[in-house]
Amino acid sequence: MPLTRISLGAGKSDAYRAALVDGVQRALVETFNVPEDDQFVLIDEHAPGYRVYNRQYLGIERTDDFVVIQLTVSNTRGLEQKEALYRRIVELLAERPGLRPEDVFINLVEVLPENWSFGHGVAQYVKR
Repeated sequence: MPLTRISLGAGKSDAYRAALVDGVQRALVETFNVPEDDQFVLIDEHAPGYRVYNRQYLGIERTDDFVVIQLTVSNTRGLEQKEALYRRIVELLAERPGLRPEDVFINLVEVLPENWSFGHGVAQYVKR
């Protein structure tokens, strides 16, 4: 856990997508204590017209490089840890691939630990 979805405009390079995945994973490892090999990522690329977003919502100027990062995680972390994650993701993505902080939208979806099955039809996080 977590499950990471990264949505962006179509046409970016393999290296750009890899940098997004790497930056988000590093932030999760550093701030959420996620094991390094716990990586499940879906990348969605959208053609022009298939992403609708307000370019000035809350006074934040967004460009065509706008990226949505949705993280589904267990509900085991507090506000400080969440804020540290948001900051670290933005810092790392600014370094590589050079994404503007204004273009990073993060949505955290929290679920109970029993809502995960990593295979075999077993809820691995349920303690019996």
